[in-house]
Amino acid sequence: VTTFKMPEDFQSILDKQRIGPTTENLIKSHFPAQSFLPKVQIAFQRLPGQCPRAIEVERQRKLYLSFDIAQLLASRGIDSNELMPRHHDPDNMPTIRERKDPIFPIYLPLKVFDDKEYDCRTPEEWISLGLEPGSQDRKPVPGKALLPTDDVLGHEDPKNQKLIYKWMDVGVLDYDKETELYLVHKTDKNGLVQDEEGRPILNGGITAEG
Repeated sequence: VTTFKMPEDFQSILDKQRIGPTTENLIKSHFPAQSFLPKVQIAFQRLPGQCPRAIEVERQRKLYLSFDIAQLLASRGIDSNELMPRHHDPDNMPTIRERKDPIFPIYLPLKVFDDKEYDCRTPEEWISLGLEPGSQDRKPVPGKALLPTDDVLGHEDPKNQKLIYKWMDVGVLDYDKETELYLVHKTDKNGLVQDEEGRPILNGGITAEG
């Protein structure tokens, strides 16, 4: 009797038989779910008729995800590629007719304009978002970083005139209190933060070997 013989790839057949939408998260990610949740100043216990905390958190999450820092800066007339100071090249200085802005190059670093008074979380709180309940490994936290498209030249000379800087999706791995800098790693085309061998980067990239 071969009619009731179960196929070897029976599980794959069941996976294809999906009827209607599902609430299951089918997107693979190396980021914890809580790292996408915004910080909302609302009481956990709400009075009848008031918006529940969970709904307000979800509304703010969708609102923040709809923002694009590159588009927000472009709407203000800011070119993100010009935010990074470059080496001064006196031989190729643009004339006043070629551009409306002053001909002097940008020389002030971004940290001069950094204001921490309105930050909703401290750096330690941002990093701690990578900790999941019941897990000893700290996952990366999603973020955006202004990085060069050329990684090799970007590491050798971050102020090279040939570099093009763009806002990219990254995973925040760690934070240095002395330099006040974050350690980030670019995500791949699938939005994953992994090393050259395809393993997820955990605990700030620190392994048993160092």
